[in-house]
Amino acid sequence: MNTPAHLILGAAALAHEKRRGSVSAALSGAMAPDLSLYLLVGWHILVVGTPAELVFRDFYYSEKWQAIFAVDNSVFIWLALLLLASFRGWLWLKVCSVSALLHIALDLPLHSGDGRPHFWPLSDWVFASPVSYWDERYYGWLVGPMEVVLCAGLTLILFKRFRSTLPRVLFIGLFICELASSGIWLLVF
Repeated sequence: MNTPAHLILGAAALAHEKRRGSVSAALSGAMAPDLSLYLLVGWHILVVGTPAELVFRDFYYSEKWQAIFAVDNSVFIWLALLLLASFRGWLWLKVCSVSALLHIALDLPLHSGDGRPHFWPLSDWVFASPVSYWDERYYGWLVGPMEVVLCAGLTLILFKRFRSTLPRVLFIGLFICELASSGIWLLVF
C-alpha cells in the first residue's frame, strides 16, 4: 500500500478525538515501517541527485537497503514493543505498535517481488505475493483504485469522527497525498 493509505488506515483503526495522543501514535506507527525508505530515497534523489529509476530499480533491492528495511518492518520487533507497552501501561507506544503491525499486515499480501523481510531477525524470507498494490502485472490496475476508494471512505469516517479543524485538515491532506501517490508509480516505472 502507499504510505498515505497506511496512515489513513492506522488513524481510522486506532485514533479517536477523545483519546489523547492516539492520532500521533497511530500515524507514527503507520509511518514507521516506511520511514527508512523515505529517508534513503529522499537522501539519494533530493540530496545526491540519483535518478529515481536507479534508486527503485537497484538500490531498493540491495542487500544494504533490505537489511535496513528488515528492522523497521520486523513483526517481532513491533510485537516486542507492543508487549513492553502493554506491560508498562504505555498507551502511546501500544497504539503506535499496533498501527505498525497493521501496516506490516497490509503490506504482506500486497507486494509482489518488492516486499520486505517481515520476520527478521529469525528469517530473511520475503513473501512474494501474487497481488500488488501498484504493479499492473499483479492486479495493481485493480488494487490501486480499490485502495483509493477505501481511503476515501475512511477519510469520510475520520472527518465525521473528529470535530476539530486540525485533524480534519490533516486527514484530507493525507487523502490528497494518497491520490497523488497512487499515480506516482506509473511515472517511476
